[in-house]
Amino acid sequence: LMPKNSKMVKKELEDEVIESAKDLLSNEDAADDAFKKSELIVDVQKENHTDAKVSNIKDERQGWKNRLQYILAQVGFSVGLGNVWRFPYLCQKNGGGAYLLPFFLLLMIVGIPLFFLELALGQRIRRGSIGVWNYISPKLGGIGFTSCIVSLFVALYYNVIIGWSVFYFSQSFQFPLPWDNCPLVKNATHTLVEPECEKSSDTTYYWYRKALDISSSISESGGLNWKMTISLLVAWAIVCFAMIKGIQSSEKIVYFSSLSPYVILICFLVRSLFLEGSTYGIRHMFTPQLEKMLEPQTWREAATQVFFALDLGFGGVIAFSSYSKRDNNCQFDAVLVPLVNFFTSILATLVVFAVLGFKANVINKKCIEENAIMIEKFLKMGNIPQAIIPPNIKISTITAEAYHEVYDIIKRVKGEEFPALDLRYCKVEDELNKEVEGIGLAFIAFTEAMTHFPLAPLWSVLFFLMLINLGLSSMFGFIEGIITPVVDSFKVSKELVTVICCLLAFCVGLIFVQRSGNYFVIMLDGYSATLPLLIVVIFENIAVSFIYGADKFMEDLRDMLGFAPYRYYYYLWKYITPLVLLFLLITSTVNMILNPPGYDAWNKDKASKEFLRYPTWAMVICISLVVVALLPIPAVFIIRCFNLMENSSGNLASVAYKRGRVLKEPVNLEGDDASLIHENSSEMSSPNLGKNIYRKQSGSPTLDTAPNGRYGIGYLMADVADMPDLPESDL
Repeated sequence: LMPKNSKMVKKELEDEVIESAKDLLSNEDAADDAFKKSELIVDVQKENHTDAKVSNIKDERQGWKNRLQYILAQVGFSVGLGNVWRFPYLCQKNGGGAYLLPFFLLLMIVGIPLFFLELALGQRIRRGSIGVWNYISPKLGGIGFTSCIVSLFVALYYNVIIGWSVFYFSQSFQFPLPWDNCPLVKNATHTLVEPECEKSSDTTYYWYRKALDISSSISESGGLNWKMTISLLVAWAIVCFAMIKGIQSSEKIVYFSSLSPYVILICFLVRSLFLEGSTYGIRHMFTPQLEKMLEPQTWREAATQVFFALDLGFGGVIAFSSYSKRDNNCQFDAVLVPLVNFFTSILATLVVFAVLGFKANVINKKCIEENAIMIEKFLKMGNIPQAIIPPNIKISTITAEAYHEVYDIIKRVKGEEFPALDLRYCKVEDELNKEVEGIGLAFIAFTEAMTHFPLAPLWSVLFFLMLINLGLSSMFGFIEGIITPVVDSFKVSKELVTVICCLLAFCVGLIFVQRSGNYFVIMLDGYSATLPLLIVVIFENIAVSFIYGADKFMEDLRDMLGFAPYRYYYYLWKYITPLVLLFLLITSTVNMILNPPGYDAWNKDKASKEFLRYPTWAMVICISLVVVALLPIPAVFIIRCFNLMENSSGNLASVAYKRGRVLKEPVNLEGDDASLIHENSSEMSSPNLGKNIYRKQSGSPTLDTAPNGRYGIGYLMADVADMPDLPESDL
């Protein structure tokens, strides 16, 4: 017998493959042009080649019309509401300019490598998160399901925030703005300012009482808030219409939703720089408190912000990249998008601090005026001797510097009696040091500052339009991270899945538009994403670097990109990034345990927030959110380890072609040594060719092979007899 690896045997096998393909095509209806457009060519490689290729298979997956749309979609997904309100808050909290260095370092060693990993996986395998992780390691296929669940949880409350922005946007077309002044109430004899508003502020009152009409605790539902219900319906309708045709419809909106926030931010920056006191805010931002860099909390919060700024683990990055060209330079994209995100955060922080500086200056002037009036009263009453006031200072027109001089003199002269005067120092920095996080920054602090702007309604319209666009561009990524894996896995209509997903999400979202809805938003924001996403990304890193193999992955990237990626990523994926992620997981878990689980509730009588502990039923929901999100990872692992569910196809990678379109994709890969491009020993005997073409026969080895002894990415032809529901002309 001749050796099976001889040239003659290889020639025979090659001839069999080509003849079989020709016979298959000759049975097709000659008039079926759509089928003729697809062709199957099996390329038998040289003996020393490591990869088997299945080439020239018509890929009918949608694609971005151009590279710019793809980049804008990725930028729009990563740049979201957190860039406008969370990054400035963390910068303010953790030492101003001192926070930027830890953030940038962690962006380079954690953010960019993991972002590159997700981009490369989506582009190479061209599937959503479920398909990608089933392909890399079937036992870890639950990673994709967890990504979908977390994306759904976040989308539920994220769109509520967009709904709030829609409401404020609709209310901004008024002059004066409805939150500009406290409302008046009448009693039997007098007209008074609303006591709750007078105790807090006009914008705070409007947010809690007029917009949210908030209840006093999470246990007090209070029924639906009809204004917010309509706003939520509008928000989900926009998302549905934008996503109903997949990227074909979202790509038409991506230019506006991704680019318009930058135009508005630049307009705000230019306008705010001309506001009195804006320099106080910018100086406060860039004044580094270097001692903060030595605190572990600063590094933990910087790492968390890097992690969430790039939306790692949601599946949206993988979904978007699965529509890009196979040879797209995703290594360049992996650097470009995070850097754009970083500079967007800097731009937004400049705007926020400039506006907050202006607001602090306005409040400081008001404070000085009120205290100057008190000093004049004390002078007239004789509580303060007139002689101690410098003759060149007029109390009625006192400046900030002169006021501080007078304040210090009075404090020195009065000594122990000074506290009884109840005078305030009125320093701008004291106002800037007040921490305003997240929702409060956008809907209270920023709205209050805009009431002092000339043409306040115009700036209010622009601001909330920016928030809507920032939110929508991120929502497209969340929804794509849900829909793409479902469509890829079950081959259902994308339009139908989109409509059903948005409709169900709106119905579930009614929980968040009750009078207690804001408390549920806080709950999901704190418990539905942080730990699950950290664990997802850790498993992603482990699956690629250790189970699949970092060396093989680097080879796959070289084959896809046409050049070898930087070795820098190899060492980060294998050594540095897993350690940083593990540290972040431990510290986040400890921080969650040590901090008492609760929320800030609005106390109507005190007109201020107070911290309340979650009731038992709410704690059960919090724990359930984490468990439900993480459950697919161990469940899929156990099912596939012990073969508890049989694959319906009974095949490693069976597909059917109908008019040149893949009907069924690989659903299970046995073994953990799978590669993006597989190769089987050429010594394996070829199956008999007949009615079964590239189909595993009974009793054959586990892995399916083509007649040349090799197998590709799973594009194998299925048995005609296995599909009686399809007409013969469709095969």
